[in-house]
Amino acid sequence: MQLPIVMPLFDAIEYLENGNPIVNQRITQLSLSGIEDASVVFEHASDWLAEQKYSENNYKAYRSELTTFLHWCFDVAEQDLLKVGRKEIGKYVEYCQAPPQNLIGFYNVAQFRAEKGSSLRTPNPQWLPFRGKKTADKIQPYVLSESALKTKIAILSSFYAYLMSEDYVEKNPAQMWLNKSRFASSKKYRLDNDGDNQLAFTELQWSYVISTVTKLAKEQPETHQRSLFLIKLIYSCYLRVSEVAARAGYSPVMAQFKRNPQTGIWSFHIPSSKGGKRRTVSISNALLEALVEYRHYLGLVDYPKSNEQHPLIIRQRAAGRGREVGCINANLGIRQIREEVDKIIVLAAISAENDGFVEDGAQMRQLSIHNIRHTGITHDINIHGRPLSHVQADAGHESIDTTSQYLHTTQIERHQSGQNKPLDNLQGIE
Repeated sequence: MQLPIVMPLFDAIEYLENGNPIVNQRITQLSLSGIEDASVVFEHASDWLAEQKYSENNYKAYRSELTTFLHWCFDVAEQDLLKVGRKEIGKYVEYCQAPPQNLIGFYNVAQFRAEKGSSLRTPNPQWLPFRGKKTADKIQPYVLSESALKTKIAILSSFYAYLMSEDYVEKNPAQMWLNKSRFASSKKYRLDNDGDNQLAFTELQWSYVISTVTKLAKEQPETHQRSLFLIKLIYSCYLRVSEVAARAGYSPVMAQFKRNPQTGIWSFHIPSSKGGKRRTVSISNALLEALVEYRHYLGLVDYPKSNEQHPLIIRQRAAGRGREVGCINANLGIRQIREEVDKIIVLAAISAENDGFVEDGAQMRQLSIHNIRHTGITHDINIHGRPLSHVQADAGHESIDTTSQYLHTTQIERHQSGQNKPLDNLQGIE
């Protein structure tokens, strides 16, 4: 099979969620050859593109730009996306302004095509990432217009904003580059760290999430026993969704729960996290009890053995498409896990609203699975009193400054704590 010089990664919107074995193999190869975050980035990119399905023009522009950018990251710079900063975005811009001649095409061709007599869609060997102009007798020099450049950076900035919302990156290098470029406006990029963003569920809101999923697990165990364990696991271990979901090159298993033979202490091991780093998270007695309960439901013994390869978050029905078609005991992907948890959050919000907590319910509807990680960190620091250094290690924060941001929660809570403070320490003294 002839493949294109640059592999397109994302098929047309109607085929995106089906997955493509040729692309999956390519992503797996990248993951094994040193680009450790290739599979995670690919999953996030696919999910972000799926959100553009109601605008065909946006989808086409976004997927072409993401394919070109990931080609530069993986094939040209040979580095993880997490290591891309403002300086690297500048190098990417230079690459796009003067790409290799063999990557410039002069005709619009589909990125994927159907093979005759087969349902498999394959990357089109005629597709190239850059488009040049050609008259009847002359090839014009390739030029990337300023408007086209601004569009490229705007798309990348939007993608990085999505990755930030998913807690996968901490900075937006595309927007940082733009702010220092000749296109910069008077309004500079600024992270909004104000608590009004509601990065975490309040204690009241979280109680509704837990009570809702616990009730569902009792009423519909075949569907929601895994939901109950999943939510408790993410909250207790501050996990990102990419750390519990299956992707190319990674499928979480029960053996990631490890017991120290000397101390008897249990922990949860994450073999490849943000930036390809490993980390081990301490687990509470409450989570250990939740693990035992979940394993009983699955028909397993209380605790996993050191080599147990049983999938962590299993499917209830056989997969109908994708990498693990036909498999029941297979892990869920990022999209399926996110959708399942988001539905529970909506049900919890409805329950809160029915009890008269209308504003809380409205706020909960704006939160999603990645806010559960923030909630676990926030509650442990502000309610349970865990030392910052311990939370930093479990959360995988590179800097204690990042962890310290969780010391301050919402504007409402700050207002309540400051309502009755005196103007001086002498008030009430005669």
